Amino acid sequence: MKVLLRYIDPFIVSILAILVIGILVPIPAQWIDLLTIMGTVAVMILFLVYGMRLRTSEIIAGLTNLKLQASVLASTFIVFPILGAVTQPLFRPWLGATFALGLLYLTLLPSTVQSSISFTSIAGGNVAGAVCAATISNILGMVLTPLLVMIVMGASTGVGWGSIVDVLVKLLIPFIIGQLLQPKLGDKVRANKWLTKTVDRGTILIVVASSVAGATARGLWSTLTWGDVIGLVIASGILLAIMMTASWKTGHLLKMNRGDNIALLMCGSKKSLATGLPMAAIIFPPHIVAAVTVPIIVFHQLQLMAAAVIAKRLATTSAQTGETTW
Repeated sequence: MKVLLRYIDPFIVSILAILVIGILVPIPAQWIDLLTIMGTVAVMILFLVYGMRLRTSEIIAGLTNLKLQASVLASTFIVFPILGAVTQPLFRPWLGATFALGLLYLTLLPSTVQSSISFTSIAGGNVAGAVCAATISNILGMVLTPLLVMIVMGASTGVGWGSIVDVLVKLLIPFIIGQLLQPKLGDKVRANKWLTKTVDRGTILIVVASSVAGATARGLWSTLTWGDVIGLVIASGILLAIMMTASWKTGHLLKMNRGDNIALLMCGSKKSLATGLPMAAIIFPPHIVAAVTVPIIVFHQLQLMAAAVIAKRLATTSAQTGETTW
């Protein structure tokens, strides 16, 4: 039990608690509308804070390691989406249409930032490279993810150019404003990490609450079974195992040094909960938002647990040989 608790993120437990409460306790329609408005405002504030926190120089510096950056971007926005498109017809009988849709959306997201960097550090990898790779992935993801959603999922979700405009207005513009404010306010934001953490997690909790409450009001959960949930966990584990193996092997094929190889492993195989949930609330019509958020939550917890084990294993290997198959 102690070992299990070590790998369980308390924040994920909070999300799951809201999920359960939202399913079991219906709330009035006006409250759902209020939560939706609060979620939209919180998302805009979140990306404003992201913009103020990130130094522009870090983005520019990260572009110099072209092999690592190109590999992470290719893994995130080419290999992962192709894998998602190929496996969706195979997973659909396990998951049902609802979760299969969410799992496909998951493969179109940018890489996660915090956990990618943390586990790269634990494993003894190139932390600076991971910072830049994850950051650039999230910046580009504000445009690439909605484009991919429209191309890959548009026919089944009704997502079109209007969704991309919404992302530009509600995510990219606040981020750019944050970048403009960064020279004056950046040091204060970076010095108060609690601010970013509070806004980050608070936004996700509001988005989850509004989407789950809306789904409950529309009767979405009555169409799901425990078999769908178990299938989702298995399918998520398969995707994660494929991408972690592919990222690690690709680093060897490209003859990356050990530090860059670890950064590619940790950044190229991850998907962002912090970006994925707020973005889903903006991209998708309200009636399917909850459906696409559950797979992200499940995958996020699995990637944390797997990365924790692998990072510790890599940390014990020889920096001289860098040979490990975990």
